[in-house]
Amino acid sequence: MFAKKLFRNRKGIVGVEAAIVLIAFLIIAAALSYVVINMGFYTTQKTKETMQTGLDESLTALQLDGVVTARTDETYGRILYVLVPVKLSAGRGAVDLGSSSVVVSVYLPNATLMNIYQGARVTNDTTWGELVSTLNLMEDTYKVAKFAIYNDNGNNNTVLESNEKAFLVIKLGSETYEMLGEYETIKIEVRTAKGAALTVVRTAPGGLGKDSFVDLG
Repeated sequence: MFAKKLFRNRKGIVGVEAAIVLIAFLIIAAALSYVVINMGFYTTQKTKETMQTGLDESLTALQLDGVVTARTDETYGRILYVLVPVKLSAGRGAVDLGSSSVVVSVYLPNATLMNIYQGARVTNDTTWGELVSTLNLMEDTYKVAKFAIYNDNGNNNTVLESNEKAFLVIKLGSETYEMLGEYETIKIEVRTAKGAALTVVRTAPGGLGKDSFVDLG
């Protein structure tokens, strides 16, 4: 009789021990589940950020906003100046056009002008002479690229915003092979701090005259 009672008490102890072990397993499983779910959320967020970063880097911060024009020199009738109108690409934030964050390179049939960018100026000039003077592109200055920013918000800085427009003015070299002749192709690459480079490729038409403006399309 005593043995049976002792055996029943022993079964109760075993049951309590099994319940404790089961509860411990449940707590451990819950903790592991939380870690797995948290890692899943973290991985998803990182994947989203990586994809967004890749997308941002694949899109250009600047886009063309009009016709690319040029002006020939007074001696040879070859293209010496190129004007590229740009604005911010849709959905992109403001872009600093300061000289430390922009690289402009020009590729000609017989010459390459690497990193000739020298900064930006805010202006309201309406004539070619005023613009050249403001950007300090005098007769003895060559192989230079500068931005002229219009419709400034009153900030008077080199940051291009959504409602502003800018003209990239490029003055090519002084040698004939550093200018653009008839039916020759020019490639302009503008790289900002973020996003892909803006690439502009144009071919000069025939019949270039001296000291005249040319529509490059």
